[in-house]
Amino acid sequence: VQLQASGGGLVQAGGSLRLSCVASGGTFSSYAMGWFRQAPGKEREFVAAISWSGGSTYYVESVKDRFTISRDNAKNTVHLQMNSLKPEDTAVYYCAADLTYGQEFDYWGQGTQVTVSS
Repeated sequence: VQLQASGGGLVQAGGSLRLSCVASGGTFSSYAMGWFRQAPGKEREFVAAISWSGGSTYYVESVKDRFTISRDNAKNTVHLQMNSLKPEDTAVYYCAADLTYGQEFDYWGQGTQVTVSS
């Protein structure tokens, strides 16, 4: 499985960005997908995840009501819509795939930089 993330950029606080991640290889509609982020000097943290069908979504508390994860299985794509961005959302964002049925995210994309200015 190969993952290609895109959509990062520089935005002012309060603005929005939409990240996308296209998957190739494997059967996209059969595995969960997630987004993680890593800020400078910090450990990578979980941001959001979505089940294989899109029927279940999960978020870290700090992004609830601001970020929305979605997927389009016909296009092998997962999105992360980020609204009301804050400077503390600044990080490299990574998409990941879980082919282990809930044990771990075992495939990772290359990351896309999101910078939120105050």
